Amino acid sequence: MADKQISLPAKLINGGIAGLIGVTCVFPIDLAKTRLQNQQNGSRLYSSMSDCLIKTIRSEGYFGMYRGAAVNLTLVTPEKAIKLAANDFFRYHLSKDGQKLTLLKEMLAGCGAGTCQVIVTTPMEMLKIQLQDAGRLEAQRKLMPEAAGRSVGAKSPTAMQLTRDLLRSKGIAGLYKGLGATLLRDVPFSIIYFPLFANLNDLGKRGAEGPAPFYVSFISGCIAGSTAAVAVNPVDVIKTRLQSLSRGSQEDTYTGVTDCIRKILQREGPTAFLKGAYCRALVIAPLFGIAQVVYFLGVGEFILSFLPKRGN
Repeated sequence: MADKQISLPAKLINGGIAGLIGVTCVFPIDLAKTRLQNQQNGSRLYSSMSDCLIKTIRSEGYFGMYRGAAVNLTLVTPEKAIKLAANDFFRYHLSKDGQKLTLLKEMLAGCGAGTCQVIVTTPMEMLKIQLQDAGRLEAQRKLMPEAAGRSVGAKSPTAMQLTRDLLRSKGIAGLYKGLGATLLRDVPFSIIYFPLFANLNDLGKRGAEGPAPFYVSFISGCIAGSTAAVAVNPVDVIKTRLQSLSRGSQEDTYTGVTDCIRKILQREGPTAFLKGAYCRALVIAPLFGIAQVVYFLGVGEFILSFLPKRGN
């Protein structure tokens, strides 16, 4: 983040606005990523991101690309706010007298941010994945009925129906299925992203103490985000598979992370762990680039300036 001190409410507003703008812009690509990661050998409907999006528009209409967006738009505000604010919090407490953090301390701050955010990320992604993948399973039933035996007759659920069913059958733990895999993805992501962004952003600063221009913050956020996204994509594939509740009859089920890794290696090969990697890079790069620009512009502080101060 920028070196200027930002109040916690402003950080939360910045993170929320950045998340809302970013998700709205890149959600169709995220949907393609989920569907590409979930399709297994013998039930392949899509050959690429563009093929997935074209087929989605043809079968589900334009708004089919935004299945599950309501969940993300609702929960992305606290998720991004927690992630960005937690990183700033840990960086502040790890610094000594305002001195530049060492790389190890920057990584520790990122680790703390990634750990904090899974409180919201896990249930958000659990619900989002079911809604995003529902269209793939519907298309599978129509085009490949022999591969969709277990989901014949299933109707696309809503986020509220999914939440009620999970809470009723498994309690709060149902919403946190895949928590371990989410931690394995988000903690390394933050360890890579935040130090890389901070150091790239420093390269574009005006003078020793001056802030970097907004376009430097945007580019730094895009480069750091896409790099971290590709680096942790294998774990994202595992997380997506573990959190998917509905599958075709020819698709594997998994009992945990190690079982998922073993079956993917045996039946699909190591390249399967790179499924959706370029989609994820295209999602994360602008998402975090926008986040850094929102921070740079001080949108949160601007909004708070219109609110009455305490004691006035």
